[in-house]
Amino acid sequence: MLTFIQPIDPFVLGWLALCILSALYVAYDQFRNNPEPTVMRWAFILTTLYMGPIGLLLYVMADKEPKPGTHEQFTRPLWKQGVGSTMHCVAGDATGIILSALIVISLGLPMKWDLVVEYLAGFMVGLFVFQALFMKSSMGGSYWENVKRSFLPELISMNFMMAGMAPVMVFLMMGRDMRAMQPTEPLFWAVMSLGVIAGFALAYPVNVWMVSRNMKHGLMTERPSGSRFDVPSQPLEPQNVNHLNRSQGKVVQAPQGHEAAGSASHAGHHMPEQDHAQMNHAEHAAHVQVTQAHAHMGHGTPPEQATASSPDHAAMGHEGHQMQPNVTRPQLLSVGLISGLLLLLGMTWPATKVNVNIAAHEVGSAIMPPGMIMTPDTPADAMKDMSAVDPRLFRFRAAVTQQGDQTLEPAVQGGVKRFNLTVSAGQWSILKDKTVGSYAINGQVPGPRLELEQGDQVEIVVKNDLPESTTLHWHGLILDNEMDGPAHITQKPIEPGGSYTYRFTAVQAGTYFYHSHDKVDRQQGLGVYGALIIRPTSDPVKIARVRGLILPDDDATAIESPAANRADLEYVIQLQEWLSRDGLTYPAMNMEGGLPNYFTINGKAYPNTQTIRMRVGQTVKVRFIGSNNNFVHPMHIHGGPFNVVARDGETLPAAQQFLADTVNVGPGQRYDVIWRARKPGTWLIHCHIPHHTTNNNTEQDGGGGLMMKIVVEG
Repeated sequence: MLTFIQPIDPFVLGWLALCILSALYVAYDQFRNNPEPTVMRWAFILTTLYMGPIGLLLYVMADKEPKPGTHEQFTRPLWKQGVGSTMHCVAGDATGIILSALIVISLGLPMKWDLVVEYLAGFMVGLFVFQALFMKSSMGGSYWENVKRSFLPELISMNFMMAGMAPVMVFLMMGRDMRAMQPTEPLFWAVMSLGVIAGFALAYPVNVWMVSRNMKHGLMTERPSGSRFDVPSQPLEPQNVNHLNRSQGKVVQAPQGHEAAGSASHAGHHMPEQDHAQMNHAEHAAHVQVTQAHAHMGHGTPPEQATASSPDHAAMGHEGHQMQPNVTRPQLLSVGLISGLLLLLGMTWPATKVNVNIAAHEVGSAIMPPGMIMTPDTPADAMKDMSAVDPRLFRFRAAVTQQGDQTLEPAVQGGVKRFNLTVSAGQWSILKDKTVGSYAINGQVPGPRLELEQGDQVEIVVKNDLPESTTLHWHGLILDNEMDGPAHITQKPIEPGGSYTYRFTAVQAGTYFYHSHDKVDRQQGLGVYGALIIRPTSDPVKIARVRGLILPDDDATAIESPAANRADLEYVIQLQEWLSRDGLTYPAMNMEGGLPNYFTINGKAYPNTQTIRMRVGQTVKVRFIGSNNNFVHPMHIHGGPFNVVARDGETLPAAQQFLADTVNVGPGQRYDVIWRARKPGTWLIHCHIPHHTTNNNTEQDGGGGLMMKIVVEG
């Protein structure tokens, strides 16, 4: 199924479709209706494929014959000749650049070498293939003579083109949406198209100049005898009409019209008088085989000078036509110097803004958050860490009504409680009209609540269905080091498709939680966390087991009475921050471009948070868990103070318990508080940072984000 990840994606596909359709039309029209040499036909086809409707527009405006026999006259203006020269340049250079980009990406080379290889490949394809080889019949001479003759014009043109193309490619590929670095993504081809357009625009003026100086060919007309293009040509000027000698198949020129044609020559051969006498003006015009419509025909060369030896008006036959450049050395040096400086600027300036040492495979299809500051020293791992959740990797799409923090019942085998957790990417609903991309456990955010009793033996199997490695850490628990969870420190990461089994005995009691400990700022912020509640035990077997595993004087493992600090009701509140822009979800980070705009309690934002329902006189134990990554949240309860009875899983002695109406819950912290319903009505639990009680900076039904209701009946 086609998935649009960014708002620009439909436009990208639309543009690529227009490129293909435009190229198909140009291909059809060139071979069916346009009297042009094959090399120029393919130049327009390829360039239109790269430039889409812009290439089509240039073809129609500058090259497409309006009616039979008018191509020579229609393509005569200098600006059109410049279009033809630039089209030919871009067709060869861009083809080499794109092909080399595919090779470099497959080899895993960084962007800086990609640019170098692309430049060299584009220049070589343009020079050795599109100029020296494909234009050999038009230029005359041997292949290597044409290489030598074309070297400098091709170098200048390529420099200008790459100077325009390189910055566009680098900034669009390395700036924010890294899909542009992957040939399997449509965005890659759209960026290449924009790069070619920029290169064409910068190379066009210098190509016009080189055509006017006889350094490059412009547009050409070819009318093979007996073909559909063998029609009478409209004369460019009455006194300058090219004629074909039927009997010898040679092109000649009549500087003064039909009567003066006897003095014209082709490749050093004069037209026989008797052949000339047998042909009238219309017959000659009908069999013009090849006419070079140079840019400045009629723009400075007097008719009396337009002889067969003139590079401006010389007719072309099968043996080609060698132009004589009309340029001074200072002009050539100046243009060459400017082209080199622009190339240097275009190739090096982007390196001052983005990291060109990164290769495509290192960042994959990562998309950075809007506003994230990317610098030349931003490493590839950081880009992937900050990137959006790819909707194409979703394994589930949760219903709006689905809740997180659901208690997971274990399978008990041989006295061991066994839990199965699967981490995967999916779509999670935080509001009725708002979903986020998440890394969820068992398809819920937060992950399932694990309820244990002090002394329980536990086995937790974690399966990784994420597109990246992961681990789980059991925050605050006393256990064997190899079970603690930090990736690369106490265990190898769980690779995609792999699993790992954690085993420990719960020797403590209190409020704890678990969370990812591999790429923590990314994975925990996207939902890889869950509550771990360990209750005191009265089972003598479990008490003995705990005492056999702990230090005698360890207060953290005290055996408490199950009745201590109990309340009529109990509710767990797990805090989280989210960043969602343009339909994508990024891990919220306390840095420029990564700040959150949504906040949730147990995976839901107000008004979609749950409601606690009580009666006057009842008590509720609220377990606050700082499962978020970034901010300290001052959590406040309306309707009177609460009693703080535990902190970070440890029960406070009675003498240290205290009354408060707000506790600052920082990342990783836990507070257990007991609140009494003193008056009937609707009371709030919320963060006391106002921005954190909004949804994307707006309020809904009186608030948003980290807010929920307590409804007390009399």
